[in-house]
Amino acid sequence: MNAPIFTALPPAEFAGADQQQGPDLRAGNRAVLGGQLREVQVTGVAEVSCPADRASVRVSVSSTKESVNEATDSVTRRLDYILQALRQHGVKDADSSVRRFLRRDADVYIMDAEVVVTFSDFQKMEQICGVLLEKLDKSVCVGAPRFHHSPGCLDQTRQRACVSAVENAQQKATRISQLLGERLGSPLLVREEGTKEWRNDDDDEEDGGREQRSAPHFPHIPKITVSSHVSVSFSFTDKSRKL
Repeated sequence: MNAPIFTALPPAEFAGADQQQGPDLRAGNRAVLGGQLREVQVTGVAEVSCPADRASVRVSVSSTKESVNEATDSVTRRLDYILQALRQHGVKDADSSVRRFLRRDADVYIMDAEVVVTFSDFQKMEQICGVLLEKLDKSVCVGAPRFHHSPGCLDQTRQRACVSAVENAQQKATRISQLLGERLGSPLLVREEGTKEWRNDDDDEEDGGREQRSAPHFPHIPKITVSSHVSVSFSFTDKSRKL
């Protein structure tokens, strides 16, 4: 993207433009203190991607018995084992929730229950799912993990994208000032023009796509990509002045 270079007119000549364009030119004018405005205005764009840092897994159990107590006891025993396994692997109680539902169908009682667990450690998630499937076998249903991003992860990704875009703009301005034989000064204005976000649910890499389709099924961890577009104005300093 080409970086436009703006040199200032004397104050009397751009007074009208100052009124039309608002605070951008006024900010630069204050930095000049009555002299000619000498600046470079550049844009910077950056994209930052971050994989999901959270995963939720549903573990469900069910029992069909002729009495309420039998159905309830059968489900409760398995729930107790599931919750105990979670605690033994260091999962906090706040990261899991339990739901139970008892219903009657003709002459039998059906007790359904599920545990929803949120993991930040995916290796621990795999270990726990393996233990539950091994010990409870067909009496438990372990769902596929659903990945998502925590609010903190999203905020950090947005900040990184904006900072990277500003760094790119500064690098561009530095090269332009060297090309013109100028000395780059302090920033006059930093403005984020816009941002975009999108989720990469599928693997974007075309290479190896066929191999992935034929490989064993593994849960795919999606990514979120944030793009930031900034506009930055820098002053040109007087070379005669010492830094």
